[in-house]
Amino acid sequence: MKRLLIIPIALFVLLSTACTTSPTGRSQFMLVSPEQAISASKVAYFQTLKPLDDKGKIDSDPAVTRRVKLITGRLISQAIKQYPHTRNWEWSVKVIDDPETVNAWCMAGGKMAIYTGLLNKVKPTDDELAQVMAHEISHALANHTAEKMSVQMASQIGMVAVAVAVSDSDYGGAALTGAALAATMAIELPNSRTAEKEADQMGIELAAKAGYNPYAAATLWEKMARVGGSSPPEFLSTHPSPGNRQSTLRRLAAKMMPYYQQKTARPVYPL
Repeated sequence: MKRLLIIPIALFVLLSTACTTSPTGRSQFMLVSPEQAISASKVAYFQTLKPLDDKGKIDSDPAVTRRVKLITGRLISQAIKQYPHTRNWEWSVKVIDDPETVNAWCMAGGKMAIYTGLLNKVKPTDDELAQVMAHEISHALANHTAEKMSVQMASQIGMVAVAVAVSDSDYGGAALTGAALAATMAIELPNSRTAEKEADQMGIELAAKAGYNPYAAATLWEKMARVGGSSPPEFLSTHPSPGNRQSTLRRLAAKMMPYYQQKTARPVYPL
């Protein structure tokens, strides 16, 4: 009974104090720490990919995998340069063989995947593909997984929320399972427009510094909007697009061109 009384008190304290600041200076609600989100995402990543790998649907085309890893590796190198703490992340990118799914995502800690449906239907150039992956990496850099997990858990007001937030809880096993589920849901649920704007801003800069044309960000979203007709692709359902997104991206691109035009080496992180 005493423990049951402690739980709502602990949750109240967490809800009232769990705030941090994003890389762009935005205040974020964080019931789940970035470290906890990374741990949960590692479990969720394995649980998501294992059944697909068993069916031979992971990295099944060596040429496509090489392309994705080369582009993503250049982006990761720049991410580590800008955010040195991410050097300790277990970065990974996998190509999922699913020709009908137009999607890509990045969990906390740099755990990424892209679907062949996006590659085959959108047909992105290398510059456009870099914008996809840079945008997804930026969601991780800005701790959006932890932020969405925090919102989910706060709304549930349940045992799992407290168990994840309180590291020495007796409910550690339930917390691990619940947190992995929350991490999976975090990549399936829509991002807020604020998070999307943040990922756009960070991603276009990241891609430019990696040597990819920033104007490709606008053409990418134009292609995305055309795919699927009246039935928008999954990527658009989880990445809501403000009406002025393309024009905003073009304005950002003009500012990013000096990074793109720099005559510097563009190292590739080994994946």
